[in-house]
Amino acid sequence: MARKKEETGVKRTHTDAYIEGAGIVVDQRITETLEKNYMPYAMSVIVSRALPEIDGFKPSHRKLLYTMYKMGLLTGARTKSANVVGQTMRLNPHGDGAIYETMVRMARGNQALLHPYIDSKGNFGKAYSRDMAYAASRYTEVKLDPLCNELFRDIDRDTVDFVPNYDNTMQEPTLLPATFPSILVNSNVGIAVSMASSICPFNLKEVCDAAIALIRDPETDLSEILKGPDFPGGGYILMDPAELEKIYRTGRGSIRVRSRYQYDKSNNCIEVTEIPPSTTVEAIMDKIVELVKQNKVREIADMRDETDLNGLKLTIDLKRGTDPEKLMRRLFRITPLEDSFSCNFNILIAGNPKVMGVYEILQEWIAFRTECVQRRTYYEMAKKRDKLHLLRGLQKILLDIDKAVRIVRETEEESEVVGNLMIGFGIDEIQAEYVAEIKLRHLNREYILKRTEEIEALEAEIAEMEDILGDKKKIRAIIVSELKEVEKKYAQPRRSLFIYEDIVSEENEEEEIPDYPVHLFLTEQGYLKKITPQSLRMSGEQKIKEDDRIQIQTETTNNTELLFFTDRAQVYKSNLCEFDDAKASMLGEYVPAKLGFEEGEKLSGMVMTKDYLGHILFFFENGKVAKVPLEAYQTKTKRRKLAPAYSNKSPLVAVFSGTGEQEFILTSTSQRKLLFDSAMISLKTTRDTQGVAVMSQNKGCVVQSVQLYTPEALANPHRFRTKTLPAKGAFLREEDMGEQLKL
Repeated sequence: MARKKEETGVKRTHTDAYIEGAGIVVDQRITETLEKNYMPYAMSVIVSRALPEIDGFKPSHRKLLYTMYKMGLLTGARTKSANVVGQTMRLNPHGDGAIYETMVRMARGNQALLHPYIDSKGNFGKAYSRDMAYAASRYTEVKLDPLCNELFRDIDRDTVDFVPNYDNTMQEPTLLPATFPSILVNSNVGIAVSMASSICPFNLKEVCDAAIALIRDPETDLSEILKGPDFPGGGYILMDPAELEKIYRTGRGSIRVRSRYQYDKSNNCIEVTEIPPSTTVEAIMDKIVELVKQNKVREIADMRDETDLNGLKLTIDLKRGTDPEKLMRRLFRITPLEDSFSCNFNILIAGNPKVMGVYEILQEWIAFRTECVQRRTYYEMAKKRDKLHLLRGLQKILLDIDKAVRIVRETEEESEVVGNLMIGFGIDEIQAEYVAEIKLRHLNREYILKRTEEIEALEAEIAEMEDILGDKKKIRAIIVSELKEVEKKYAQPRRSLFIYEDIVSEENEEEEIPDYPVHLFLTEQGYLKKITPQSLRMSGEQKIKEDDRIQIQTETTNNTELLFFTDRAQVYKSNLCEFDDAKASMLGEYVPAKLGFEEGEKLSGMVMTKDYLGHILFFFENGKVAKVPLEAYQTKTKRRKLAPAYSNKSPLVAVFSGTGEQEFILTSTSQRKLLFDSAMISLKTTRDTQGVAVMSQNKGCVVQSVQLYTPEALANPHRFRTKTLPAKGAFLREEDMGEQLKL
């Protein structure tokens, strides 16, 4: 219960008599205070400050853009930003600082929006920099970007409602009749009271295509059309289809964005060129400096911001011997170089805040745009009907022009001319006023005939507009055509690319892999054994299946990369450390089962590497040989399978790897042999290259086997060695057989 009392010790003066409640302390319940004082403020912030509406704008954005539109800045030259700020004060009386800051965020120079609405000149700061301040409004110049043509199209044709400004001196629109879903094209973030909004941007072309698809079929699956957000700063989006679908359906979710970088080998440094939208260059640098001081990151020698007119560039110098990929994986995990964008699609619909998914937002926009087209069509139809009404009155005058002249001439008072024309020709007051205002020089048959010829065209146009208003399909066809036009004019390639879930490795701290010498054995059927030298010395014979034999026997170390090529043009990658140490008395581990080969898929060959230097030679049955650099199989993430691993145009016969050039013996089913040097084949960068024809085949013949040439393999190697490709080779004679072939 509220009570009032006079404050003790306060002397009332003559002035106090004119101040209501002066010197009075009011005791009031906190609930009443919140209801009377705080609730109106909260509602004002929610409804008319912080949350965007279906046209994609908050009131501050809309007032600024509409002011620039009325100033003629859609087609004219740029003007000083201070002029625009001053004019906007007529609609938005919240101070020039707030207005100019709103302008900065919408300007092209700031790079905060995917499709800026303001074409700017001068320093507008950068969205990716915390410390790069924008210049004062008296130094910068602005005009509206051509995209704003789509925001203000037909705004003067009663497409949206207008309301008085704060002092009732002019009118302003409640919404802008945007011809595309601008609410999803540019990001919009706002904090109201007890609620907030955070809308991520999407690619303009994808949004328009999604809207068109929903117009044609409300049950369309947008995941194939709307690939995902597209941030103005680019970067990589870590694709999570389930999370994206949640955002599309509910409007809430989180998107992980990773910086884009490149490694400069010559200068041993990492150059970061794109960062997540939720951070700044300075925040990233501060975090890295903190980690270096705490000795949590020791691989960094220096760091500097080299951002210039060409764009963002953060350079990180590395110490000698540092693995850049490993370092970046750690930095992604512990710094803002990888960050999350939280989505909360909270939008005002008819004055009520509502959290909606992408599907519902597009449906609301379609309904809004449908109303705009209906209102525009009705407005144009009313104008044409008025014109038709006047022309029909003029048509009646055509019957007797002399009579009209006589009525006007013989009428004594001017105020009676309209009435006399109405009586004389049976027309209404509006038509009579129109006839009375015709100039004397136009009172001729030719002029009146030309004007009345428009009647049929007007009647046809009015009938067409009535059909449009009565048929929702035609209205939606108009919306679709406008969307296609916007897409054609303003679509841009995606800036944010995707890293898909199957190639995103968990960024856990990598364990040190113990490296020690081992003997490696691989059988034809795919059994692999890794045996330490000590265990091998103490073992007896190698245990293998009866119908199997050892294909590869070599010495290496435990930390070796293995590439297993299969008969389906796929390669499975693994590290030797992932295989358990074995004994000679064991069969070993079955590679197809361990690496998850597809059903019926067989092992064709194996290649070992530590540094991905050198090349791989693929020998095919059709006599072709492909030379591919080993680095083509190196990936930044821990991908288990690569496809295609090689060309599948012809069956694979053999796989060999090496760092230098070697000679090989090819044997065909026709019993011809060919000796050639791998230096005769050039490297191809694509993994699935078909290769170069080396051994030409007779009809029905194929390459049967391939072996590495050694001096004891052939007694007369010159007979089989070729200097030109392709070559048929020669038949083997008994005197040509070397020791190996005799065996």
